[in-house]
Amino acid sequence: MKKRMVIALGGNALGNNLIEQKKAVKNTVKVIADLVEDGHDVVISHGNGPQVGMIHTAMSEYSKGNPNVPTVPLSVCVAMSQGYIGYDLQNALREELLNRGIDKGVATIITQVRVDPNDKAFKDPSKPIGRFMTKKEADFEIAKGEQIKEDAGRGYRKVVASPRPVKIIEINIIKALLDNGVVVIAVGGGGIPVISQGNHLKGMSAVIDKDFASCILAKAIDADCLMILTAVEKVAINFGKPNEKWLSQISIEEAKQFIEEGQFSPGSMLPKMEAAVEFAASGGNRCSLITLLEKAREGVDGETGTIIQ
Repeated sequence: MKKRMVIALGGNALGNNLIEQKKAVKNTVKVIADLVEDGHDVVISHGNGPQVGMIHTAMSEYSKGNPNVPTVPLSVCVAMSQGYIGYDLQNALREELLNRGIDKGVATIITQVRVDPNDKAFKDPSKPIGRFMTKKEADFEIAKGEQIKEDAGRGYRKVVASPRPVKIIEINIIKALLDNGVVVIAVGGGGIPVISQGNHLKGMSAVIDKDFASCILAKAIDADCLMILTAVEKVAINFGKPNEKWLSQISIEEAKQFIEEGQFSPGSMLPKMEAAVEFAASGGNRCSLITLLEKAREGVDGETGTIIQ
């Protein structure tokens, strides 16, 4: 059955640097092309952790060596990462589709996502980005107004807020493209975080979790399925313990219980499960699927992965 779906790509789909990304996307787009070939309407979202850190570090170093050059805001760095990741993805996917005889448009939308300026995350920035710094380097950044924290004895890193997404600004554009048969790449890196000031959208020094943004996106386009592709084929409870259990099909209530029990790591599987549950619980026959990148097609067919419905 034809489905409308959001595919949220994890870091393993993109690599950690430009060279790795070029190689990784060639395999990633084969998986996406399988689903397009099966007749599904697809919107792609992706993370940008290594990429936005690399961009921010490069811009900070340039500013440090050129005192008259202001530091580039993090919101602009997110926009840059959306652009160059989207460029690689859309070109590779277009080529893969054409190689299969499928003449279908692929477009990247530089996407802004509104956040709440009163989100508690802004009061306690905790999301580390960029490289490790020495104490001297950290003091230089602090003098410029940056938030810096020591990271488990390994050095100092910049930390930023990670607020929850509220609304996708370009959602009508995404819907229009999707309705006209275009494969859309959107909310890259969780989207560019902005707040509303009248008609003005102000970029914020923050990063949005791409799984929560993908959930908001999937609800807004009335998707049937939110597919979160990660580094494991299925989600496990009691992970790494003798009573470890891999989950196949579970209910929303079961998933919520596992979350309350603390079964999932806050920095890894927890946001994926929370986003998956939120989407599955949002009405209709919607379902969420968490699985390995290479198993996406089998997951859609119900043959593997963790399905929440």
